[in-house]
Amino acid sequence: MPVISENYIPPGIFKSGDASTIYAATLRKVEIPIFERERIELSDGDFLDIDWSYPANRNSKNLVILLHGLAGKADRPYMKGMARAFNLKNWTAVGMNFRGCSDELNRLYKSYHAGASDDLAELMTHILSLKEYNKIALIGFSLGGNMLMKYLGENRSLPDEVIGAVGVSVPCDLSGSLGAINRMRNFVYSKRFELNLKQHLYERAEKFPDHLNKKDISACSSLRDIDDLYTSRAHGYKNAADYYKKTSALVYLKGIRKPTLMINAENDSFLSQKCYPIEIAENSEFLHLEIPKYGGHVGFVTRAPLYYHEKRAVEFIESL
Repeated sequence: MPVISENYIPPGIFKSGDASTIYAATLRKVEIPIFERERIELSDGDFLDIDWSYPANRNSKNLVILLHGLAGKADRPYMKGMARAFNLKNWTAVGMNFRGCSDELNRLYKSYHAGASDDLAELMTHILSLKEYNKIALIGFSLGGNMLMKYLGENRSLPDEVIGAVGVSVPCDLSGSLGAINRMRNFVYSKRFELNLKQHLYERAEKFPDHLNKKDISACSSLRDIDDLYTSRAHGYKNAADYYKKTSALVYLKGIRKPTLMINAENDSFLSQKCYPIEIAENSEFLHLEIPKYGGHVGFVTRAPLYYHEKRAVEFIESL
């Protein structure tokens, strides 16, 4: 598909990628009915907590599944904003809290990572078992966007009910994106992620002292150190480099067979150059790529309650 032209011009200060990234993540307020939580039991004995948000017509046959980013969960403003955007168009929304990302530590030593598409597949199996939805769309943010693109591009049979997907601020080149976020200009962001993940690992070390200890966690001084210590080994990879290589969505994009839109802002300081797969999109029948000049990382602020990426996601899905 041709790379999509866009006309997003944010107001004032939000032409700054940092301003839009920080405001959208921490200061934006989204009013939405309280999610209704459901727990799904997984085939390996673990669980997923999912949060449902309904339109005025609770009998809607349309469903959108939302996947959050690193150190996120279903009640983040970007998740609630997208749920609200689809609720207003008579779509039910369900936010997937990855393992260990709801209010309770998951049961197993492993948790979630950028390539955990099997968990998404188990959620899809559960959704289909309800026999309530004729159309299903998927929206992934940041790390969740990488997971989504990998899921779509793998050699797996996707349900007919899945009509399309949207990825927002997708770090589809994980190694390159880690290099980008580790640049000095991103120090505050990377340190915030590091501290959040360390706290998560301290809790996990108390539950699994034979696998993890606080001394090794404290010695980690970067996100890559955390991926070397825990993320890679806990999920069956040799090390961080092996994990990045095998789970980056970039190698799966050519396999996508459902209409898919990727929105990656040009001024997103978390993304590497390979996260703008122009050539792949141009040669794909299904992958649409939009590269707005502005937007930062999951920013895309507007003066209206509906942000630019939410408007584009709804437009794209409803056009299918």
